[in-house]
Amino acid sequence: MDTRRIGSLDVSVVGLGCNNFGRRLDLARTKDVVDAALDAGVTLLDTADIYGGSDSEVFLGRVLEGRRDRVVLATKFGAPMAGNDLAGGRPETVHAALDASLKRLGMDHVDLYQLHFPDPDVPIAETIGALTDEVRAGRIREFGVSNLSAEQLREAVAASRDDGPRVVSLQNEYSLLRREAEREVLPACREEGVAFLPYFPLLSGILTGKYRKDAPLPEGTRIRGNERWEGLLTDELLDAVERLAALAGEQGRELIDLAFAYLLAEPSVASVIAGATSPEQLRRNVAAGAWRLDDATRNEVRALLDEVGEVAPR
Repeated sequence: MDTRRIGSLDVSVVGLGCNNFGRRLDLARTKDVVDAALDAGVTLLDTADIYGGSDSEVFLGRVLEGRRDRVVLATKFGAPMAGNDLAGGRPETVHAALDASLKRLGMDHVDLYQLHFPDPDVPIAETIGALTDEVRAGRIREFGVSNLSAEQLREAVAASRDDGPRVVSLQNEYSLLRREAEREVLPACREEGVAFLPYFPLLSGILTGKYRKDAPLPEGTRIRGNERWEGLLTDELLDAVERLAALAGEQGRELIDLAFAYLLAEPSVASVIAGATSPEQLRRNVAAGAWRLDDATRNEVRALLDEVGEVAPR
């Protein structure tokens, strides 16, 4: 497994998104996936205090007991969701949310602590100040942000103290069929020296190749029965999927391989965070992360995507 840097952290280029833990997976199945991840060389595990109703952190704490030093553990805080008493980016929220996460995890520190969403009511400098204090207290090693625009990212970087820790990562959505990050966010990451962590790299499974034109929706997938995701499966999107799969096939690869390789061809991308509900899925994601696109193939993919246009609107 290749590795890249997030600030002082060395992480595997394929990470494990932990939003299924406590929601779709119980403790035993969570352990199966985490065991497979560690066996395959995955070191970055990314969760949040709201995943699985907070059980994702609880489960991770249990299954990582005795092997905490084998992972770079990232979690997030502050999501503005109903029922979240610790939403937002106020300094007191930062400290209280970290207290709660560390208790659930059964750990004394988090490697990467991330603001889940920007808080329009709190100056980012106040949030950064609280995160800086937690770095100095030894309870987090690095901090990052998520779901920020390029302008907001630059403001967050500027708020970092000159003599102290700074924002090291930005986690936003990015995939072959949702490329908004390429317009402004990725250039900002390159300019500011911030690592980029794409989430939904497979567009909720659409880019695995399991959804094909004129074929029934497979049973047991997260899209089936979900109006939001099923609505994306238009003829235009499925045509794009067929063309991308064909391009991958010309290289002796599958669509999922192209989905990972395209993102990893971006220098700012440190790790592609993908969820998994089974050891088999985890191992397939890891295998996909091994392909490195040459410039000619990457340009061919871009040309195809430019021609296809916006087929997966939010």
